[in-house]
Amino acid sequence: MFTRGKTVLCVIGALCAMSAAQAAGPIQVGIALDISGPFAALGADASNGFDLAIEKLGGKLGGQPAEFLKTDFGGNPEQATQLVTRYLQRDKIDFFTGPIASNTALAVGPALFAAKVPFISSNPGPSQFAGKQCSPYFFGQYQNDNHDEAAGVLVNEKGYKNVVLIAPNYPAGKDHLGGFKRTYKGEVAGEIYTKVGQIDYAAEIAQIRSTRPGAVYFFLPGAMGINFIKQYAAAGLDSVPLVSGGAVDQDIVDAVGGVMAGMSSTTQWANDLSAPGNVEFVKAYRKKYDGRYPSLYAAQAYDTILAMDAAVRIAGGVADRDKLVAALRQADYESVRGRYKFGPNNFPIQNYYQRVVYKDADGRYTNKLVGTVLENHQDAYAADCKMP
Repeated sequence: MFTRGKTVLCVIGALCAMSAAQAAGPIQVGIALDISGPFAALGADASNGFDLAIEKLGGKLGGQPAEFLKTDFGGNPEQATQLVTRYLQRDKIDFFTGPIASNTALAVGPALFAAKVPFISSNPGPSQFAGKQCSPYFFGQYQNDNHDEAAGVLVNEKGYKNVVLIAPNYPAGKDHLGGFKRTYKGEVAGEIYTKVGQIDYAAEIAQIRSTRPGAVYFFLPGAMGINFIKQYAAAGLDSVPLVSGGAVDQDIVDAVGGVMAGMSSTTQWANDLSAPGNVEFVKAYRKKYDGRYPSLYAAQAYDTILAMDAAVRIAGGVADRDKLVAALRQADYESVRGRYKFGPNNFPIQNYYQRVVYKDADGRYTNKLVGTVLENHQDAYAADCKMP
Protein backbone atom coordinates (compact mmCIF):
# COMPACT_ATOMS: atom_id res chain seq x y z
CA MET A 1 0.00 0.00 0.00
CA PHE A 2 2.84 2.38 0.85
CA THR A 3 4.46 1.81 -2.54
CA ARG A 4 1.21 2.36 -4.36
CA GLY A 5 0.50 5.57 -2.42
CA LYS A 6 3.94 6.88 -3.28
CA THR A 7 3.28 6.20 -6.97
CA VAL A 8 -0.03 8.06 -6.84
CA LEU A 9 1.63 11.05 -5.17
CA CYS A 10 4.36 11.07 -7.84
CA VAL A 11 1.79 11.03 -10.61
CA ILE A 12 -0.15 13.85 -9.01
CA GLY A 13 3.09 15.80 -8.57
CA ALA A 14 3.97 15.34 -12.23
CA LEU A 15 0.51 16.50 -13.31
CA CYS A 16 0.78 19.54 -11.08
CA ALA A 17 4.19 20.39 -12.52
CA MET A 18 2.81 19.99 -16.02
CA SER A 19 -0.13 22.26 -15.23
CA ALA A 20 2.23 24.88 -13.81
CA ALA A 21 4.36 24.77 -16.94
CA GLN A 22 1.30 25.14 -19.14
CA ALA A 23 0.03 28.03 -17.03
CA ALA A 24 3.34 29.82 -17.48
CA GLY A 25 2.69 30.01 -21.21
CA PRO A 26 5.06 29.54 -24.13
CA ILE A 27 8.76 30.32 -23.96
CA GLN A 28 9.27 33.89 -25.14
CA VAL A 29 12.13 34.67 -27.54
CA GLY A 30 12.85 38.29 -28.47
CA ILE A 31 14.49 38.69 -31.89
CA ALA A 32 15.59 42.22 -32.81
CA LEU A 33 16.00 42.19 -36.59
CA ASP A 34 18.06 44.44 -38.88
CA ILE A 35 15.57 44.27 -41.76
CA SER A 36 16.09 47.95 -42.60
CA GLY A 37 19.03 50.27 -42.05
CA PRO A 38 22.74 49.85 -42.80
CA PHE A 39 22.79 46.08 -42.20
CA ALA A 40 19.52 45.23 -43.97
CA ALA A 41 20.94 42.60 -46.35
CA LEU A 42 22.65 40.80 -43.48
CA GLY A 43 19.52 41.09 -41.35
CA ALA A 44 17.42 39.52 -44.11
CA ASP A 45 19.80 36.57 -44.28
CA ALA A 46 19.71 36.20 -40.50
CA SER A 47 15.91 36.27 -40.59
CA ASN A 48 15.96 33.43 -43.12
CA GLY A 49 18.21 31.40 -40.82
CA PHE A 50 15.96 32.00 -37.82
CA ASP A 51 12.88 31.00 -39.81
CA LEU A 52 14.46 27.80 -41.09
CA ALA A 53 15.43 26.65 -37.59
CA ILE A 54 12.04 27.57 -36.13
CA GLU A 55 10.36 25.59 -38.93
CA LYS A 56 12.67 22.60 -38.30
CA LEU A 57 11.71 22.59 -34.61
CA GLY A 58 7.99 23.01 -35.28
CA GLY A 59 7.91 26.33 -33.46
CA LYS A 60 9.02 24.72 -30.19
CA LEU A 61 12.13 24.82 -28.00
CA GLY A 62 13.13 21.65 -26.19
CA GLY A 63 9.74 20.25 -27.16
CA GLN A 64 7.95 23.06 -25.33
CA PRO A 65 5.72 25.69 -27.00
CA ALA A 66 7.60 28.87 -27.90
CA GLU A 67 6.73 32.28 -29.26
CA PHE A 68 9.29 34.09 -31.43
CA LEU A 69 8.80 37.86 -31.28
CA LYS A 70 10.51 39.32 -34.36
CA THR A 71 10.76 43.11 -34.63
CA ASP A 72 12.78 45.30 -37.00
CA PHE A 73 14.72 48.04 -35.20
CA GLY A 74 16.42 49.45 -38.30
CA GLY A 75 19.98 49.03 -37.03
CA ASN A 76 19.51 51.89 -34.55
CA PRO A 77 20.98 51.12 -31.09
CA GLU A 78 18.60 53.60 -29.38
CA GLN A 79 15.57 51.93 -30.95
CA ALA A 80 16.97 48.54 -30.01
CA THR A 81 17.27 49.66 -26.38
CA GLN A 82 13.62 50.72 -26.41
CA LEU A 83 12.64 47.41 -28.00
CA VAL A 84 14.51 45.40 -25.38
CA THR A 85 12.82 47.38 -22.61
CA ARG A 86 9.46 46.41 -24.11
CA TYR A 87 10.52 42.80 -24.50
CA LEU A 88 11.57 42.64 -20.85
CA GLN A 89 8.70 44.54 -19.27
CA ARG A 90 5.74 43.55 -21.44
CA ASP A 91 6.68 40.26 -23.06
CA LYS A 92 8.82 38.81 -20.24
CA ILE A 93 11.26 37.26 -22.70
CA ASP A 94 13.32 34.20 -21.78
CA PHE A 95 15.93 34.58 -24.57
CA PHE A 96 17.20 37.43 -26.75
CA THR A 97 19.02 37.48 -30.08
CA GLY A 98 19.08 39.15 -33.48
CA PRO A 99 21.16 42.32 -33.86
CA ILE A 100 23.91 42.32 -36.48
CA ALA A 101 26.11 45.12 -35.14
CA SER A 102 28.33 45.27 -32.06
CA ASN A 103 27.27 48.80 -31.10
CA THR A 104 23.71 47.49 -30.72
CA ALA A 105 24.84 44.48 -28.69
CA LEU A 106 26.77 46.78 -26.36
CA ALA A 107 23.73 49.06 -26.00
CA VAL A 108 21.20 46.37 -25.08
CA GLY A 109 23.42 43.96 -23.16
CA PRO A 110 23.37 45.56 -19.68
CA ALA A 111 19.56 45.53 -19.36
CA LEU A 112 19.38 41.89 -20.48
CA PHE A 113 22.15 40.83 -18.10
CA ALA A 114 20.50 42.63 -15.18
CA ALA A 115 17.26 40.75 -15.95
CA LYS A 116 19.18 37.45 -16.24
CA VAL A 117 17.96 36.93 -19.81
CA PRO A 118 20.42 34.96 -21.96
CA PHE A 119 21.59 36.94 -24.99
CA ILE A 120 22.71 34.36 -27.56
CA SER A 121 24.42 36.42 -30.22
CA SER A 122 23.60 35.55 -33.81
CA ASN A 123 26.55 37.66 -34.97
CA PRO A 124 28.27 40.42 -32.93
CA GLY A 125 31.14 39.46 -30.63
CA PRO A 126 32.39 42.74 -29.13
CA SER A 127 35.72 42.65 -27.32
CA GLN A 128 34.14 44.28 -24.26
CA PHE A 129 31.81 41.30 -23.68
CA ALA A 130 34.72 38.89 -24.22
CA GLY A 131 36.85 40.64 -21.63
CA LYS A 132 36.22 42.89 -18.65
CA GLN A 133 32.48 43.30 -19.32
CA CYS A 134 31.82 39.58 -19.82
CA SER A 135 28.57 38.15 -18.48
CA PRO A 136 27.28 34.63 -17.84
CA TYR A 137 24.24 35.68 -19.88
CA PHE A 138 26.08 36.52 -23.12
CA PHE A 139 27.09 33.79 -25.58
CA GLY A 140 29.06 34.60 -28.72
CA GLN A 141 29.28 32.89 -32.10
CA TYR A 142 32.83 34.22 -32.48
CA GLN A 143 34.76 37.16 -31.07
CA ASN A 144 35.02 40.06 -33.54
CA ASP A 145 38.81 39.91 -33.76
CA ASN A 146 38.95 36.19 -34.57
CA HIS A 147 38.18 36.28 -38.31
CA ASP A 148 40.87 38.90 -38.68
CA GLU A 149 43.46 37.14 -36.55
CA ALA A 150 43.07 34.22 -38.97
CA ALA A 151 43.31 36.63 -41.92
CA GLY A 152 46.55 38.09 -40.55
CA VAL A 153 48.06 34.61 -40.45
CA LEU A 154 46.84 33.95 -44.01
CA VAL A 155 48.27 37.24 -45.33
CA ASN A 156 51.61 36.39 -43.72
CA GLU A 157 51.59 33.03 -45.50
CA LYS A 158 50.83 34.72 -48.83
CA GLY A 159 53.75 37.10 -48.33
CA TYR A 160 51.75 40.31 -48.79
CA LYS A 161 53.64 43.40 -47.58
CA ASN A 162 52.55 46.98 -46.83
CA VAL A 163 48.86 46.21 -46.39
CA VAL A 164 46.23 48.97 -46.22
CA LEU A 165 43.39 48.36 -43.74
CA ILE A 166 39.86 49.73 -44.11
CA ALA A 167 36.75 49.36 -41.91
CA PRO A 168 33.75 51.38 -40.65
CA ASN A 169 34.35 53.60 -37.63
CA TYR A 170 32.34 51.73 -34.98
CA PRO A 171 33.23 49.12 -32.31
CA ALA A 172 33.24 46.10 -34.61
CA GLY A 173 35.37 47.90 -37.21
CA LYS A 174 38.01 48.69 -34.60
CA ASP A 175 37.90 45.15 -33.22
CA HIS A 176 38.30 43.61 -36.66
CA LEU A 177 41.28 45.71 -37.68
CA GLY A 178 42.78 45.24 -34.21
CA GLY A 179 42.56 41.47 -34.66
CA PHE A 180 44.32 41.65 -38.03
CA LYS A 181 47.16 43.76 -36.64
CA ARG A 182 47.59 41.28 -33.76
CA THR A 183 48.78 38.49 -36.08
CA TYR A 184 49.98 40.31 -39.23
CA LYS A 185 53.79 40.54 -39.28
CA GLY A 186 54.27 43.04 -42.12
CA GLU A 187 53.97 46.82 -42.33
CA VAL A 188 50.59 48.56 -42.19
CA ALA A 189 50.72 51.05 -45.07
CA GLY A 190 47.55 52.84 -43.98
CA GLU A 191 44.54 52.48 -41.70
CA ILE A 192 41.27 53.97 -42.97
CA TYR A 193 38.03 54.28 -40.99
CA THR A 194 34.85 55.15 -42.89
CA LYS A 195 31.30 56.10 -41.94
CA VAL A 196 28.91 53.29 -41.07
CA GLY A 197 26.62 52.78 -44.07
CA GLN A 198 28.93 54.65 -46.47
CA ILE A 199 28.42 53.78 -50.16
CA ASP A 200 30.86 56.09 -52.00
CA TYR A 201 34.52 55.11 -51.61
CA ALA A 202 36.12 57.30 -54.28
CA ALA A 203 38.28 59.19 -51.77
CA GLU A 204 39.39 56.04 -49.98
CA ILE A 205 40.22 54.26 -53.24
CA ALA A 206 42.26 57.26 -54.38
CA GLN A 207 44.15 57.09 -51.08
CA ILE A 208 44.79 53.37 -51.56
CA ARG A 209 46.02 53.96 -55.12
CA SER A 210 48.49 56.61 -53.96
CA THR A 211 49.78 54.34 -51.18
CA ARG A 212 50.57 51.48 -53.62
CA PRO A 213 50.12 48.68 -51.08
CA GLY A 214 50.85 45.01 -51.59
CA ALA A 215 47.28 44.14 -50.58
CA VAL A 216 44.15 45.64 -48.99
CA TYR A 217 42.48 44.08 -45.96
CA PHE A 218 38.87 45.21 -45.50
CA PHE A 219 35.98 44.72 -43.13
CA LEU A 220 32.97 46.33 -44.81
CA PRO A 221 29.89 44.15 -44.28
CA GLY A 222 26.72 44.21 -46.38
CA ALA A 223 26.04 47.10 -48.76
CA MET A 224 29.28 48.80 -47.71
CA GLY A 225 31.32 45.88 -49.00
CA ILE A 226 29.26 45.55 -52.17
CA ASN A 227 29.87 49.15 -53.14
CA PHE A 228 33.52 49.14 -52.13
CA ILE A 229 34.39 46.04 -54.16
CA LYS A 230 32.50 47.25 -57.25
CA GLN A 231 34.20 50.66 -57.12
CA TYR A 232 37.58 49.09 -56.38
CA ALA A 233 37.33 46.86 -59.47
CA ALA A 234 36.06 49.76 -61.61
CA ALA A 235 39.09 51.80 -60.54
CA GLY A 236 41.36 49.16 -62.10
CA LEU A 237 43.04 48.08 -58.88
CA ASP A 238 42.71 44.37 -59.68
CA SER A 239 46.47 43.88 -59.35
CA VAL A 240 46.27 44.73 -55.63
CA PRO A 241 44.63 41.73 -53.87
CA LEU A 242 41.65 42.21 -51.59
CA VAL A 243 41.44 39.99 -48.50
CA SER A 244 38.76 39.92 -45.81
CA GLY A 245 37.40 38.02 -42.84
CA GLY A 246 33.70 37.25 -42.63
CA ALA A 247 32.80 40.35 -44.68
CA VAL A 248 33.30 38.43 -47.97
CA ASP A 249 30.07 36.52 -47.54
CA GLN A 250 27.28 35.23 -49.76
CA ASP A 251 25.25 38.45 -49.70
CA ILE A 252 28.23 40.30 -51.19
CA VAL A 253 29.21 37.50 -53.59
CA ASP A 254 25.66 37.35 -54.99
CA ALA A 255 25.58 41.10 -55.53
CA VAL A 256 29.09 41.54 -57.00
CA GLY A 257 29.65 38.29 -58.88
CA GLY A 258 32.62 37.27 -60.99
CA VAL A 259 35.02 40.09 -60.15
CA MET A 260 35.34 38.45 -56.73
CA ALA A 261 36.60 35.13 -58.12
CA GLY A 262 39.75 34.08 -56.26
CA MET A 263 39.19 36.46 -53.32
CA SER A 264 40.10 34.94 -49.93
CA SER A 265 38.31 35.29 -46.60
CA THR A 266 38.54 33.68 -43.16
CA THR A 267 35.64 32.58 -40.92
CA GLN A 268 34.59 29.81 -38.54
CA TRP A 269 32.12 28.41 -41.09
CA ALA A 270 31.79 27.54 -44.78
CA ASN A 271 28.77 26.29 -46.70
CA ASP A 272 30.73 23.18 -47.80
CA LEU A 273 31.98 22.30 -44.30
CA SER A 274 31.33 18.57 -43.86
CA ALA A 275 29.80 18.71 -40.35
CA PRO A 276 26.52 16.67 -40.42
CA GLY A 277 24.48 19.58 -39.04
CA ASN A 278 25.87 21.85 -41.74
CA VAL A 279 25.15 19.43 -44.58
CA GLU A 280 21.52 19.26 -43.42
CA PHE A 281 21.30 23.04 -42.98
CA VAL A 282 22.72 23.98 -46.40
CA LYS A 283 20.51 21.44 -48.18
CA ALA A 284 17.38 22.71 -46.39
CA TYR A 285 18.32 26.36 -46.93
CA ARG A 286 18.92 25.97 -50.67
CA LYS A 287 15.66 24.06 -51.04
CA LYS A 288 13.66 26.73 -49.18
CA TYR A 289 15.34 29.75 -50.76
CA ASP A 290 15.42 28.96 -54.49
CA GLY A 291 18.85 27.36 -54.66
CA ARG A 292 20.66 30.28 -53.00
CA TYR A 293 23.65 29.45 -50.83
CA PRO A 294 23.31 30.53 -47.18
CA SER A 295 25.51 33.25 -45.75
CA LEU A 296 27.41 33.22 -42.48
CA TYR A 297 24.65 35.37 -40.99
CA ALA A 298 21.98 32.82 -41.91
CA ALA A 299 24.11 29.97 -40.57
CA GLN A 300 24.72 31.73 -37.25
CA ALA A 301 21.03 32.58 -36.81
CA TYR A 302 20.08 28.96 -37.47
CA ASP A 303 22.66 27.79 -34.92
CA THR A 304 21.35 30.27 -32.36
CA ILE A 305 17.86 28.75 -32.35
CA LEU A 306 19.27 25.21 -32.17
CA ALA A 307 21.40 26.26 -29.18
CA MET A 308 18.27 27.55 -27.41
CA ASP A 309 16.45 24.32 -28.20
CA ALA A 310 19.23 22.19 -26.75
CA ALA A 311 19.48 24.31 -23.61
CA VAL A 312 15.74 24.11 -22.90
CA ARG A 313 15.85 20.34 -23.44
CA ILE A 314 18.81 19.88 -21.08
CA ALA A 315 17.55 22.31 -18.42
CA GLY A 316 13.97 21.04 -18.60
CA GLY A 317 12.63 24.55 -19.20
CA VAL A 318 13.62 28.18 -18.67
CA ALA A 319 12.53 28.86 -15.08
CA ASP A 320 15.89 28.07 -13.49
CA ARG A 321 18.23 30.56 -15.19
CA ASP A 322 21.38 29.13 -13.60
CA LYS A 323 20.51 25.71 -14.97
CA LEU A 324 19.61 27.23 -18.35
CA VAL A 325 22.96 29.06 -18.62
CA ALA A 326 24.82 25.89 -17.64
CA ALA A 327 22.92 24.02 -20.35
CA LEU A 328 23.82 26.66 -22.96
CA ARG A 329 27.49 26.23 -22.07
CA GLN A 330 27.32 22.55 -23.02
CA ALA A 331 26.70 23.42 -26.73
CA ASP A 332 25.12 19.97 -27.05
CA TYR A 333 23.57 20.05 -30.52
CA GLU A 334 24.48 19.48 -34.18
CA SER A 335 26.07 22.85 -34.89
CA VAL A 336 26.72 23.96 -38.47
CA ARG A 337 30.33 24.42 -37.32
CA GLY A 338 30.69 20.89 -36.00
CA ARG A 339 31.77 20.35 -32.40
CA TYR A 340 33.06 23.34 -30.45
CA LYS A 341 33.31 24.35 -26.81
CA PHE A 342 32.97 27.59 -24.90
CA GLY A 343 35.91 29.28 -23.25
CA PRO A 344 35.70 30.84 -19.76
CA ASN A 345 34.08 33.99 -21.22
CA ASN A 346 31.28 32.15 -23.12
CA PHE A 347 33.01 32.69 -26.46
CA PRO A 348 33.70 29.61 -28.60
CA ILE A 349 37.01 27.84 -28.93
CA GLN A 350 36.83 26.68 -32.54
CA ASN A 351 38.55 26.41 -35.92
CA TYR A 352 38.87 29.24 -38.44
CA TYR A 353 39.05 28.45 -42.16
CA GLN A 354 40.20 30.00 -45.41
CA ARG A 355 37.54 30.31 -48.10
CA VAL A 356 38.01 31.36 -51.74
CA VAL A 357 35.30 32.66 -54.09
CA TYR A 358 34.77 30.38 -57.11
CA LYS A 359 32.11 29.46 -59.69
CA ASP A 360 30.31 26.19 -58.93
CA ALA A 361 29.07 23.61 -61.46
CA ASP A 362 25.77 25.49 -61.83
CA GLY A 363 27.50 28.78 -62.63
CA ARG A 364 26.85 30.31 -59.20
CA TYR A 365 29.59 32.18 -57.38
CA THR A 366 30.15 31.20 -53.75
CA ASN A 367 32.87 30.54 -51.19
CA LYS A 368 34.78 27.27 -51.26
CA LEU A 369 36.56 25.85 -48.22
CA VAL A 370 40.31 25.72 -48.84
CA GLY A 371 41.83 24.80 -45.49
CA THR A 372 42.14 25.42 -41.77
CA VAL A 373 44.08 28.54 -40.71
CA LEU A 374 43.66 28.37 -36.91
CA GLU A 375 42.71 25.30 -34.85
CA ASN A 376 40.80 25.44 -31.56
CA HIS A 377 41.40 29.18 -31.37
CA GLN A 378 40.51 31.20 -28.26
CA ASP A 379 40.04 34.97 -28.38
CA ALA A 380 42.61 37.35 -26.92
CA TYR A 381 40.33 38.76 -24.21
CA ALA A 382 39.36 35.63 -22.24
CA ALA A 383 42.00 36.21 -19.55
CA ASP A 384 40.39 39.57 -18.71
CA CYS A 385 37.00 37.97 -18.06
CA LYS A 386 36.20 37.49 -14.39
CA MET A 387 32.83 35.80 -14.79
CA PRO A 388 30.44 36.79 -11.99
